[in-house]
Amino acid sequence: MFKSGSGRAPLVYAAMMLMLLGAACGPSARSGGSDQPATGAAQQAPQSDRTLTIVVRLEPASIAAKPLRSSFVKVKTTVRLFNAGLDLIDDKNEAHPYLAEALPQLNADSWRVLPDGRMETSYHLKPNLTWHDGTPLTSDDFVFAYQVYSTPDLGSATTLPVGAMEDVVAADDRSFTIKWKRIYPYAGVLQATGETSAFPPVPRHILGASFQAANWDAFANHPYWSTEFVGAGPYKLERWDAGSLIEGSAFPAHALGRAKIDRVQVQFQNDQNSALASLLAGAYQFASDDALGIEQGVTVKREWGPRNAGSLIVTTDLWRAIYPQFRPEFTAPAALLDVRVRKALAFANDKQPLNDVLYEGEGVMAETILPPGVSYFRPAEDAAVKYPYDLRRADQLLGEVGFQKGADGIYTSPSQGKLSVEMKVNSSAQYEKERSIVAAGWRTAGIDVQEATLSAALAQDPVQRATYPSLYAFSTGLGERSLANFARSAIPNEGNRWTGTNRQGWTNSDFDRVYDLLGTTLDPSDRIKELAEAIRILSDDVSAISLYYDLGAVAHVSALKGPHGIGPDTTGLVTWDVHTWELR
Repeated sequence: MFKSGSGRAPLVYAAMMLMLLGAACGPSARSGGSDQPATGAAQQAPQSDRTLTIVVRLEPASIAAKPLRSSFVKVKTTVRLFNAGLDLIDDKNEAHPYLAEALPQLNADSWRVLPDGRMETSYHLKPNLTWHDGTPLTSDDFVFAYQVYSTPDLGSATTLPVGAMEDVVAADDRSFTIKWKRIYPYAGVLQATGETSAFPPVPRHILGASFQAANWDAFANHPYWSTEFVGAGPYKLERWDAGSLIEGSAFPAHALGRAKIDRVQVQFQNDQNSALASLLAGAYQFASDDALGIEQGVTVKREWGPRNAGSLIVTTDLWRAIYPQFRPEFTAPAALLDVRVRKALAFANDKQPLNDVLYEGEGVMAETILPPGVSYFRPAEDAAVKYPYDLRRADQLLGEVGFQKGADGIYTSPSQGKLSVEMKVNSSAQYEKERSIVAAGWRTAGIDVQEATLSAALAQDPVQRATYPSLYAFSTGLGERSLANFARSAIPNEGNRWTGTNRQGWTNSDFDRVYDLLGTTLDPSDRIKELAEAIRILSDDVSAISLYYDLGAVAHVSALKGPHGIGPDTTGLVTWDVHTWELR
């Protein structure tokens, strides 16, 4: 187990991962033998007319790379199948050209920093790009994407990278320039799929008339965003049976070549034990996006391992934390707005039972949103304010606020009454166990806890996700880009259609200052200092009570060749190179 303060964090982390996932249950060879994405349709002729059956936990509200309504749940596998962007992030967090012929390079003609602090990045698209419906995909579709996402009424105008853009101008059908209002360190990699920071193309030939009508509700509800989606990814949407499945066929004109597997079918199974049973029975060949929890993943490894029937991949791309509600209009009890109460909750949270029950003692308990094993982890970890299990310190802090234990052992204040909080999680066997463990510990400490579950259906409702009263445990991405989840501009509200990722509504002027600096600093050493300061502020104000790195389970049968693990702090996906996979 990784212990905070240990100088061996990356080594222990790597050893733990190797022990837990054993690399796999059986062989999991990569297709092609190259680290570079394959290009050219001739290189990717289909080798099988079989259908790859995939199980995921939840049906997505949209399969667009940057939907106008965020789902806040794992739908990355489904999104990846149908989308393509300017770049593609691999398993090592390296960016490759996708729709673009090349990516902008700093201090070159393709990425110019202007004397007044603004920037320009230039792109040239690959020849003969088309949408799934056969319409040419041109520079104008990126111009239109900027017009759509920068429209305040559609809710994405302040999200990055669009919020840092000033304009997008096309020189011709294959060339365009993004003009930036300010320095933006990630301008060369715009995250093709599955990220809120994506900048995918949007088809003007489908949505142009609706956009011109300026009826924003009608535009946001256009069937393009759901059942009539048209993309440019490896697979073309053929069928969407609500509540059941999504099906696609290999797109012959895919920019990196036609996928080797001819068809995919994504089915939805909310119950992880049912998904496990169906996977083991042969109904599915690939399980992703929370279809399985770690507990089910361990079972897969045990069942498949002796006969090399398949492989388990453990993902490490999520951070698990408990988020207090910071908006006074929603917060109950109001005591949560006092940092001393939040610190007391953190000190009263014993992580060891979480590790023992959820990960059999082999989990990675976390102090920050930054993962071990990356270059900037140690300075940030050293700067983080730590909250080791300490009931005496919790009691002292609550006493400062006016809470004392009553005859029933529950903290009570003459002015605020009992310290009673609601602890909410999304419906999941693992997360409900987690909630019960945390709640039991807090009750032992003298805090009254009501346990609540957000159903799978409500988990995709952005209003429900943002207006909880007390405490809500959920998972987010890891790494420095995930600091955007604490930005003031990311607070969801009616004005942005509740699309913001700062669901807890936390604000801090010192963090805003550092975050703005981080967003305009290109020098790596300066960025590390700013990252460390951002982590110090986040932890000192208890913007979230850090729990652990939320390990995910992805499984596939041995007949499926290609899936493999991804590194920590990568925005890439297990499915990043799905077009190269083979089903034998």
